[in-house]
Amino acid sequence: MAKRKWLLGAAVLALVVVALFARGLWTAEKTDARAQGAGGRVVPVEIGKAERKKVPVRLDALGTVTPIASVALKARVDTNITAVHFRDGAHVNQGDKLFTLDCRVMDAQITTTEGALARDQAQLAGAERDVTRYTDLVAKNATPVVNLDNAKTQTDVYRAAIKSSQGLLENLKVQRSYCDVTAPIAGRMSAANVKVGSFVRQADLTPMATINQMAPVYVSFAVPQKNLPAIRQAIAAESATIQVAVPGQTKRADGQVSMIENAVDSTTGMAMIRATMPNTDEMLWPGTLVTAEVTLRFEEAVVVPSTAVQVSQTGSFVFMVDDGKAKVQPVTVERQVGLETVVTSGLKGGETVVTDGQLLLSNGTRVSPRPAKPPGSEKAAGG
Repeated sequence: MAKRKWLLGAAVLALVVVALFARGLWTAEKTDARAQGAGGRVVPVEIGKAERKKVPVRLDALGTVTPIASVALKARVDTNITAVHFRDGAHVNQGDKLFTLDCRVMDAQITTTEGALARDQAQLAGAERDVTRYTDLVAKNATPVVNLDNAKTQTDVYRAAIKSSQGLLENLKVQRSYCDVTAPIAGRMSAANVKVGSFVRQADLTPMATINQMAPVYVSFAVPQKNLPAIRQAIAAESATIQVAVPGQTKRADGQVSMIENAVDSTTGMAMIRATMPNTDEMLWPGTLVTAEVTLRFEEAVVVPSTAVQVSQTGSFVFMVDDGKAKVQPVTVERQVGLETVVTSGLKGGETVVTDGQLLLSNGTRVSPRPAKPPGSEKAAGG
């Protein structure tokens, strides 16, 4: 029994010795690693520069493209369509013929009215001759005055009939002009909702087709009411410009802010802004959702590459490179302009900042700087 106790005690003692030895080795390795990280390790990083320069003051908003003019074509007479003169989606100029309507009945009415007008004019000529003849006879006491008066009355009747026929003829000719439907504006056609042989009415709710003006166009977007004073000042100084981008495209369209809605929406606190875009290349399509960047003015500020800015629980900061070591520098971020971030405090311009590799850095870590790669170089290398 004593021998068993002695063997058990020896085994426990051996386990304790092994555990203490392993702990000593682990502690030594950890201490060595810390020592190496603090003094011997060098982290490769990409660097950039903080610059002081003029940068734009911009507002970003989502907007919608709307045509300046949009015309829904409807029939003004009840008849059939005899011809369609455009292709669906084609560009048309002002005055181009689009539809021809059947107006044979109206042509017949015009002919009838022209005949009635010619008859009235002939009767008026005869009545005027009677007036001349009766005037001579009355002067010679060869006929009663009543005959002259009757002749004058007849001329007045025929003159009134002529005016009535002329008015009716002009009205028919105006109605006849509705049979040739032309483009009231230049623009791009929609798909035709009617075909040759379709019967159209003035009371139809669906238009025959729609024309949208494509150049220029409007871009409308909403901004918070707190930005209205700055926008109004920029418009008054004629410095407010706008660039519009279509999602998925790199090309941008330039324009000019042309109007601020005369009231702020009380439910949202937003004010509607409208810009006029030349759109000569028809890049902006009516109804498209776009991103609008309004440039109000340019002002001097310190900027750093946006990839240099890091965020922690205490706020934004950057890693500065000073004497081969990384240094944590708190900064105050105002806004982002493209690939750069504007900072209002913490940097004066000219400092070297880390743009890539921050995850391996702490305050005082030694670094091996290298310039940042140009945008797209990794993609080109991979391709």
